Amino acid sequence: MDTLQAGDSRQSFLLLDLIEVGVLVIEGESLLFANSAFLRTVGLERSALQGHGLRELAGESWIDFTLGQSWADALPWPMADGSDRWFEVSLQPSQFGGRPVQIATCTDVTTRMRAESAEASMLQMLTEIIESYPVGTFVLDREHRISHCNRACEIITGLSANDIIGRDDAGLALGVARGEWLADKVMGSVDEASLRQRYQGRFWPSPTAEGGYEAEMFFPAHGKQSARWLHAAAAPLRDATGQIVGAIETLIDITARKAVEAELQNAHQAAESLVAERTRELQSAKSELERDIARREELELTMHEHLREVTRLNSELHLAQDQLIQSQQQLVQNEKLASIGQLAAGVAHEINNPIGYVFSNFGSLQLYLDDLLGLLDAYVAAEGMIGDEALRASLAALREKIDLAYLKEDVLDLMRESREGIERVRKIVQDLKDFSHVDASADWQWVDLHRGLESTLNVVNNEIKYKADVIRDYGVLPQIQCLPSQLNQVFMNLLVNAAHAMPEGRRGSITVRSRAEDGQVRVEIEDNGSGMAPEVMQRIFDPFFTTKPVGKGTGLGLSLSFGIIRKHHGRIEVSSTPGVGTCFTLHLPVQQTGDAADSDPDIPTGAEERP
Repeated sequence: MDTLQAGDSRQSFLLLDLIEVGVLVIEGESLLFANSAFLRTVGLERSALQGHGLRELAGESWIDFTLGQSWADALPWPMADGSDRWFEVSLQPSQFGGRPVQIATCTDVTTRMRAESAEASMLQMLTEIIESYPVGTFVLDREHRISHCNRACEIITGLSANDIIGRDDAGLALGVARGEWLADKVMGSVDEASLRQRYQGRFWPSPTAEGGYEAEMFFPAHGKQSARWLHAAAAPLRDATGQIVGAIETLIDITARKAVEAELQNAHQAAESLVAERTRELQSAKSELERDIARREELELTMHEHLREVTRLNSELHLAQDQLIQSQQQLVQNEKLASIGQLAAGVAHEINNPIGYVFSNFGSLQLYLDDLLGLLDAYVAAEGMIGDEALRASLAALREKIDLAYLKEDVLDLMRESREGIERVRKIVQDLKDFSHVDASADWQWVDLHRGLESTLNVVNNEIKYKADVIRDYGVLPQIQCLPSQLNQVFMNLLVNAAHAMPEGRRGSITVRSRAEDGQVRVEIEDNGSGMAPEVMQRIFDPFFTTKPVGKGTGLGLSLSFGIIRKHHGRIEVSSTPGVGTCFTLHLPVQQTGDAADSDPDIPTGAEERP
């Protein structure tokens, strides 16, 4: 940029103000000028810059930046709402009025920086999912380098993740050249004809993943790994703007299936050879020709039946894999809840022992105290019979000093309050045991739902008491046949969610209703919190869906609750209005059917259906 002279400073500022890119003139830690394009971007009036230094307006990062020589970097500018706008800043030294200044051109790159931040969060979540996925999985980045590789993929390929992550030629050890992965095709770097040649026709667009592909590929023996067939499936990874930033590919060992197919092919070839042989022989005997034709037709029919069976088994295998993944996720969450219940029951048991003998000793202490107070009253009554006047005066002074009347009254109040405190602790301990049901068997039981609701309310009281008032509207309910600890988990999830739905700074209310109707019971948990939008309400039972910040929720609570209610042959309904509140309604049968009551209560049930 040309040097600015003192004589034409106004004209120079006017010219800079016409530039559509943000421009700043900086002297030391002072901001001398900002053009209109920059002011519009950060939402400031020119008058707002008067009397403020660059450190106060933009922070230390700009000061460190401007004290150097020519420089270029991305810097944040704080906005009034607490967010930042990011600028790609290019700094050049210049002169203004004979003084050294810095001329900074500022290009708004906020959208790009936020997209990169979102992409980093997505990659972190993708890493966690891939590592726990039981199917061999790897990920390619923009440069077609392998960025992720889970343990299952290491086992299938026989290659260590440390040896292949960061490379674009890791497949060479397996006979796959650069650019021949399905993931490369998904990212648009390989033409379809080349891949069809590489996969010998066993290559097709994915019917389930948009922009994805599937294929069957053969890996020859390498190292300690024997030759094997793999089913590969690849799909694109997109950023928040919908641009493809990478691809994910899964590998499933189908060697056994291919062996079956090879056996069928051999059988087919053997059948054709047999037919050819019989055809030559049947040229002289029509009757034998007819028998051979019938035999060939029978063999072909058997072959088609086998082929259909293999196809059916393959479909069942994919379905079983999906169900296994979901069951594994739910088993992990159930195990966590069971561990928490076991811990709560253990703590309750440990507290019960000292509370028991404290409570017993307290009764004896009350009797002893009554006797001591009676003896003290007798001493006070006999004080007038003491002949020594000095002794009487001394006792009266001592009685006045310790305020005996107040002491007798206060010690009884202290005993009463202490007894109430001990009874409160015993009630909390009992509610913990009722909530966890560790002492009970894992079989279906006849229980009082109100007792489960009360114990759960007591357990989650600390989550609710600072945010909402609990209103109980109980009807007359019969005992129902259920798995009480699992229903208590449902109650806990719904009550805690209701408490978390309360807006900040406003105390709300949570209403718990119960009614009996036509061989069923109905339990409603209603709050007057923030409510849910329709698009959110449609997804609340999906595993891992949550509206809470990262690290504040797993997204499994309502999904598992749905599975528990479904296992009880009941149903769960939800209604919600934004700004008004939400109501969850549980419908449960009083008695379970024979199949339900005989089933294993520890097997989790997924939320395959939605209300």
